Amino acid sequence: MKFLAGSSLVALVLGSTEVLAGSFKISDTFIGSSFLTGFKHEAIGDPTHGRVNYVDQATATRLNLTYTNSNTLVIRSDYTTKLNSGGAGRNSVRLLSNKQWGTSVTVLDVRHMPVGCGTWPAFWTVGNNWPNGGEIDIIEGVNDQGPNLSSLHTSSGCTMPASRSQTGTTTSTNCDANVNGNEGCGVRYTKASSYGPSLNSAGGGWFAMERSPSGILVWHWARNESPPNEVRSGTGTINTDTWGTPVARFPNTQCDLNSKFAAHNIVINLTLCGDWAGNASVYSQSGCPGSCVDYVNNNPGAFVNAYWDIASVRVYTP
Repeated sequence: MKFLAGSSLVALVLGSTEVLAGSFKISDTFIGSSFLTGFKHEAIGDPTHGRVNYVDQATATRLNLTYTNSNTLVIRSDYTTKLNSGGAGRNSVRLLSNKQWGTSVTVLDVRHMPVGCGTWPAFWTVGNNWPNGGEIDIIEGVNDQGPNLSSLHTSSGCTMPASRSQTGTTTSTNCDANVNGNEGCGVRYTKASSYGPSLNSAGGGWFAMERSPSGILVWHWARNESPPNEVRSGTGTINTDTWGTPVARFPNTQCDLNSKFAAHNIVINLTLCGDWAGNASVYSQSGCPGSCVDYVNNNPGAFVNAYWDIASVRVYTP
């Protein structure tokens, strides 16, 4: 996550069977209760200094901050408790996958994401020994200010070309987490439906991220658009070569991505305020009232819609 202190695969030959570039097969599927066995609740102090108290699975289930049924995962922050200014932050949830993946495609089907002043939701992947193992932010933003931002964060010596084949707009080219306030190298989406209230109004949609030796690519399709059928249906095999131009492209040209990115866990979380959303100028420029921490402490009802509703996460490997 921000402020935290690919293109096609080459052809492979397996035995006598040639695997097409961009071709992947299903490896892991998370739907409903399988999130509870495939991910763990991280009851840790927030690395981004948010006004949250990340709780364990038992607490999250008891407080109904984590809920699953046959085709739904909901994780959310508390929205009923007024906080003591000297006490713990608002209860929330941070999920970390038990498994790690390298070359792969991750496909998220999301119906609703957290919204509201003070919110900082993210769907992202990260390696061990941050930032040396790299970080890929697939969905991220603060205080309802869209469109979405996808970014990479790495150790030093990784930059991106200012111009490349993508539909999004490059916002920064230095991926080094140790400079520019850990801005990373980002790509801003052009469609409002990629983030926040506009994403929710569209009924959500799909995000897909491909990692390969030649680059990292991210796509987005709103619910009312026409994604590839294999994305919509969750088929057993996919071919990203047929998906069109990605929103964000991070090529392995000016940065040795293979040395900067280790195997990654998937993270789904919601923090409040913190280094980015709670930054005084960012918060006020978002049109939010008072100070971020005071708002979070005193307005529990403002977080009724601060929740993720996720239909599925699927991971494909070569």
